Amino acid sequence: MSYRIGHGEDIHALVEGRKLILGGVTIPFEKGLLGHSDADVVYHALSDALLGAIAGGDIGQLFPTNDPRYDDLDSSIIVKKCFSLVKDKGYKIGNVDISIAAEKPHLMKYLDEMRKNIAELLETNIENVSLKAMTNEGFDAVGEGKAIRATAIALIEKE
Repeated sequence: MSYRIGHGEDIHALVEGRKLILGGVTIPFEKGLLGHSDADVVYHALSDALLGAIAGGDIGQLFPTNDPRYDDLDSSIIVKKCFSLVKDKGYKIGNVDISIAAEKPHLMKYLDEMRKNIAELLETNIENVSLKAMTNEGFDAVGEGKAIRATAIALIEKE
């Protein structure tokens, strides 16, 4: 098979006392995401999409939340590990498309930096990385400002 596609999704609660890190960018905000690692939902959704494309399970299997070695882990390490598994199977990135849902903060001015980070981690051109930010129009935990969610799709192709 020359092309494969995977989907990933992640959501974390916003809490006080944590940094807000999305797509590897620390964003000034009064709250951050609660999680075992740095809780970067963008990188987590992307990692699960990469694993999905190779039928490789999910990040919870590779980085279990009950393992203290992964406390406050930089999520770029998760992306690198998942992408290494993609490369081990002889694939490269075709493109990725990621959506972030957050009522606040507004993320538009951080998207280019996130795209750059993702392109570097995936060893691809920035034109292969699509990133969008949206609100949830007041609906559910995201819309109420209690959480941030990211979804990702990754297309990989045989080298």
